Amino acid sequence: MARARSVADQLVDQLVAAGVKHVYGIVGDSLNPVVDAVRRTEGIEWVQVRHEEAGAFAAAAEAELTGRLAVCAGSCGPGNLHLINGLYDANRSRVPVLAIASHIPSSQIGTGYFQETHPDRLFTECSVYSEMISSADQAPRVIRSAIHHAYGAPGVAVLTLPGDVAELDVPEAAIDILTRPNAPRVIPAEQDVRALADAIEAAKTVTIFAGAGTAAAHDDVIALADKLGAPIGHSLRGKEHIQYDNPFDVGMSGLLGYGACQAALEGADLLILLGTDFPYDQFLPAGVRTAQVDISPTRLGRRTRMDLAVLGDVGETVRALLPLVKRNKSRRFLNAMVSKHKKAMSGVVGAYTKDVEHQTPIHPEYAAVTLDEEAAEDAVFTVDTGMCNVWAARYITPNGRRRVIGSFLHGSMANAVPHAIGAALSHPGRQVIAMAGDGGLSMLLGELVTLKALELPVKIVLFDNATLGMVRLEMLVEGLPSFGTDSPSIDYAAVARAVGIHAVRVEQPTDIRAALRDAFAHPGPALVDLVTDPRALALPPKITRKQVAGFTTAMSKEILGGGMGEVMSMARSNLRNVPRP
Repeated sequence: MARARSVADQLVDQLVAAGVKHVYGIVGDSLNPVVDAVRRTEGIEWVQVRHEEAGAFAAAAEAELTGRLAVCAGSCGPGNLHLINGLYDANRSRVPVLAIASHIPSSQIGTGYFQETHPDRLFTECSVYSEMISSADQAPRVIRSAIHHAYGAPGVAVLTLPGDVAELDVPEAAIDILTRPNAPRVIPAEQDVRALADAIEAAKTVTIFAGAGTAAAHDDVIALADKLGAPIGHSLRGKEHIQYDNPFDVGMSGLLGYGACQAALEGADLLILLGTDFPYDQFLPAGVRTAQVDISPTRLGRRTRMDLAVLGDVGETVRALLPLVKRNKSRRFLNAMVSKHKKAMSGVVGAYTKDVEHQTPIHPEYAAVTLDEEAAEDAVFTVDTGMCNVWAARYITPNGRRRVIGSFLHGSMANAVPHAIGAALSHPGRQVIAMAGDGGLSMLLGELVTLKALELPVKIVLFDNATLGMVRLEMLVEGLPSFGTDSPSIDYAAVARAVGIHAVRVEQPTDIRAALRDAFAHPGPALVDLVTDPRALALPPKITRKQVAGFTTAMSKEILGGGMGEVMSMARSNLRNVPRP
């Protein structure tokens, strides 16, 4: 007799029809019907991680890199609760992820049963859709709706599924054919484009600030900058899309910023924000007339002044704008900003990448440059939140083929290795490098076991400074001596080798290049533990008097507390990063 088809079977069939390749999670009793349905279904794979949070991060990375729906799952109570941080990250990054939150028996809901939570309520803030399946008849339409919400927003959709409901028989029916719809063309209103052209005509100097919304509009934005004589700055998420093949690049603004971007923002008569929801309003000049182009009306004007709004896709808007603007014959402002940027890159930003091959501890900047030189031209970099963000932003060179992803909007630690799991599974044969900090790696250290179990060729390049460097810097600028930021010195290479992963610990700068080459040539997972300078700081491009005063106060407290040696070591580590008056 043929086996009856269950709600779990229906769910998995619909996921396969929607293009899902992997389900990341940890098995558990209430989730067993779904896991077994995955086991019996061709075209979809169960990926066992060691913590559900890592599963959510892995799904987010796969969705971001492919544009395809990715799935994570957690059993009832604590199991699906562990998904929440990774789902926040995915939802804020606006990538299509579906989470299956299995639930206690439906007859026990509301009785304070063992492991009872209310997933359909818990996940509402980190999703675009969150519903509970309560019957076999309801299931197909709710599943379909969840898939279309995830693709359409895009964002996270959560299905709460009690274990007993997952086992219910469903009527025989054809599998849903769920095709991902093509993205629509979002064309701006003609009068808005004309108003932007008029604003450009009235301005003597124009600066473009580009975000992730320029992803498919690189050549158009470059053409606009050339016509206007406008320098182009970018956000962290915009870097990989606009910095390459860009003679108008002046770097990045924000807490991780560098180069002449800040000067270009503040020196313009007109600032044009293209596809960016840059959150740090202290870096956006309040005194400069500002135009914003974005595909979402909810982002218009919420970060800084907005003198002119254009609702539309960046590429569509720029292509409509180009015929309406005259070529600016003056290149004085552009040339001044590009020259200032080159000076900054060879000065402050480049300070630690020259003549440091024999200095220990390893300068993380030098390590990042060496990594950039050795990595493949189409490598995927997954970057931990914290100082690794700084080193990736400043020293990893985009080229239109590389990808750099991280928890850039949610700002979670411990994302690099889980993101790399999703990247490696969705892109077999492509080099995947996790730029991890020791703080982030230690949080989800169990995912080393996942890498080994799956033999995923992820290369972890560990910036091991035994401290929470970004938090340390935040304390210093607030006038606080660092406290609670340091960790014991751990040989993470030895830990990785105990798991069965190829690993080496590097303490000499001259050994970095060979260690990276060996790791990249190894067929399976590998870890390179770089012992870097814990006192290396990264100063933002715009430093206030209050921050300078805070730093001075913190140093005074360190000295009064008997930490004169620490202060001197920090001064030696960062002398070239101190801005000159």
